[in-house]
Order: sequence, then structure tokens, then C-alpha cells
Amino acid sequence: MRLFVSTLGKLRNRLATWLTLGLLILLMAVIYLAVGATAKETATRPNGAAALLLITFPGAYALILSFVLGLGGLFVMAYAAAIAGSEWTWGTLKTAVARGESRSRYMLTTYLGIALLAGIGMLVAFAVGVVVTFLAAKLAGVSTDGITDTSIFGNLPEQFLRGWYGLVELGAVGFTIATLARSQLAGVGAGIGIYFAGTFAGLFLPDVVKYLPFAAADSLISVDSAGGSASAGGGQSLARLDPNTALVVVGLWLIASLAVTALFTERAEISG
Repeated sequence: MRLFVSTLGKLRNRLATWLTLGLLILLMAVIYLAVGATAKETATRPNGAAALLLITFPGAYALILSFVLGLGGLFVMAYAAAIAGSEWTWGTLKTAVARGESRSRYMLTTYLGIALLAGIGMLVAFAVGVVVTFLAAKLAGVSTDGITDTSIFGNLPEQFLRGWYGLVELGAVGFTIATLARSQLAGVGAGIGIYFAGTFAGLFLPDVVKYLPFAAADSLISVDSAGGSASAGGGQSLARLDPNTALVVVGLWLIASLAVTALFTERAEISG
């Protein structure tokens, strides 16, 4: 518990923690407010009415969740990679080992802190997203009466848990890549590469790609309300796993990633 509390304190003070959440919120605010500001022009374009669904409650709740979990997967993977890589490049792992900490326990506890912050960040981003969407709707002159319609909330808790599970898996993959590379940049770059490579490969090998980390996380949940769908992986999959099958596949990626991290850290040379 002492190590976990210390880890949370360390992560709380890291610039990467606030920068990751801030960028996600900023991007969401820019997009939603832009939709609100251009609502009159958007409504007259082909499929313009569909764009206005982004700021129309209660369906907007599902679409906010879609946005947060969609980009959140990529952001969490990059964040976890940055933290893992810094343990090697900054020498903090070596310092922890020198004072008697278990190598694998230290790294796994660090990731546990990342996983918890990912869940908190998801909730914060969603809450801010509701406020931004409300402002965008007011800016566009779209009715916000539906904001008090709580009928859509019935399955959101389950979708949040599934979405968080997907974020945790993607973060674990990024964390492991950066650990193996012992580099922040390599981990972040590889994570982004996996995302775009998987999206491209899905056009040609959908039955294979659907088992890869992003696609499996994307298959975990499907919130459909007023045309909205939420994903933890951050992309549209041509082929999707059954949500219950995805739970197993995501779990295997999560366990395998953290097991590799623990084994590599135990055997790696960190002196010097």
C-alpha cells in the first residue's frame, strides 16, 4: 500500500498526467464547440443533421462516451509508454531497486497507478464533455431539454467499466513496449504505429485484426443511442468480436503484457 500511495503521488505530479488529460479535453472542446458555432451551416449540408446529434441530448451522452473512450485508448497507451520509458531513462527504477524494492512489484504497482488514473481521467473527461456539449448546444440554439432525460443512464455504468477495462489493456500494451525498449519515445511511437497499422490492416485482414489490442478493446462495448456508439480502442473495426469474447481476448492481452513486463524487469540489467 505504501508503494502504491507513493506511486499515485509521483504520477499526480508528472506533467504527462495533466498534459494527457488536458489534450483530450481540449480536443473534445474544440470539436464540440466548432459544431455548435457552425450549426446553421452544418444543418444545410448532406448528413448535417447527423452532425448535430453530437450536441443533442440525451443521445449526446452516448456520443460523449464514444469520443472519450475512442481517443482515450490511444492517449492512455501513449501515457503509459511515457511513464514506463521514464523509469529507465530517468533512473527511477534503479533508485527504487537500490533501496530494496522488488523490481517486478515496483513496475506492476506503477502500472496499477496508471490504470487507476485512466479510470479517473475517463470520468473527468466525460463530465467536462457534458458541460462542453451543453455550451455547444446553447451556442447552436439546439434544445437542451433532453439533458434531464436519465433513461439512457441505465447501461452507462456497465459501459464505463468495460471501457475502462479496454483502456487498461491498451495502457498495458504501451507500458510493456516502452519497458522492452527502455525508451519513452520508442514506446509512444510503437503505440501510435500499432494503432494506425491495425486500422489499415483491418481493411485486408479483418478476421485477424479483430483480435489485436485496439480492435479487441473496441469490441468490448457498444452504446447505441441516437446513433451513438462508444469504443475503448479508438477506431472503427470492419469485423468485431462478440463483446463477451472481447472480454476474454482483452484479458489475455492484459495478462500477457504485464507478465512480459514483470519477467523482463526481473532479468534486465539496470545497473551502471
